[in-house]
Order: sequence, then structure tokens, then C-alpha cells
Amino acid sequence: MSRQRKLEVIQQAEDVTIGELVRLTDVRYSTLKFYTEQGMLPFQQSEENLTRRYKREESIRRIQWIKALRQEGKSIQQIKQMLHAQG
Repeated sequence: MSRQRKLEVIQQAEDVTIGELVRLTDVRYSTLKFYTEQGMLPFQQSEENLTRRYKREESIRRIQWIKALRQEGKSIQQIKQMLHAQG
């Protein structure tokens, strides 16, 4: 297993892992995994390396947006529909 990158490195990285997103956003791993599985959180995954990589800035913005909508009482289905409407 590889060593954790320092937070300072993660905060500057273009691509991050789901575990690093947990550290950056304070959102539970299982929640981010669920968002990913629901197609709400885009990622890249190279063939030779199974680690999913997320665009740090884009992913953080998306997670904050989802959190805000959830606090407004929107359901996951409603949020997915909004994402689909955005294209």
C-alpha cells in the first residue's frame, strides 16, 4: 500500500483519489463512493491502474453543490435529474 500524500501536496494536485477527497471535503468515504456509483461524481480510471482519479477542483465544487442541495432537502434522484439537465 502506498503512503499518504501530504495535505499540502493534495491541495495543489490536479487529480486526487477518493480518499484524498475525503480529507479535502470532510465527506464520508461511503458517501463519495455512492455519489460516484450514481454517476454524480466524474472520475478517470486508467486500464493498468484501477485507482479512480478525480479532478480536484471540479470534484470539490460538485461535492459542495450536492451538499448544499441536500441541505435544501433535495433527494439524490432530484439532484441526478438536475445534473442530467445540465448536460
